[in-house]
Amino acid sequence: MTPELTVLALAGLLQFAQMIAFSLAAQRQIGRRAAMGNRDELAGHALTGRAGRLQRALNNHFEGLILFTIAVVVVTLGQKSSTLTAALAWTYLGARILYVPAYLRGWVPGRSIIWAVGFLATILMIMASLL
Repeated sequence: MTPELTVLALAGLLQFAQMIAFSLAAQRQIGRRAAMGNRDELAGHALTGRAGRLQRALNNHFEGLILFTIAVVVVTLGQKSSTLTAALAWTYLGARILYVPAYLRGWVPGRSIIWAVGFLATILMIMASLL
């Protein structure tokens, strides 16, 4: 398995961990019964505090993971895996791991800088696959 695919698998596990953390925080806020129901009564009501921040961080990871997956697929299928693309993949994962506490703690401008590092690593992976 290429290093990029390994990082993609780990990014999937990170997403799973974020989903669990969000689910637990949301249940604490709205109650287990509401969380297990159809949530009709919650429609239009945003989660707040820790649960809201975990939800937004998770949504951001979903968005970033799509583009990172494209980068990994292009690098892997194009047989363009290199030390550079592996380092960029690990940089992406490191940024995504740091992004969660940065979002939870409201690090400004740290959160945006961390996001930009992961985004740039992904874009550079795609560009490296074209060389």
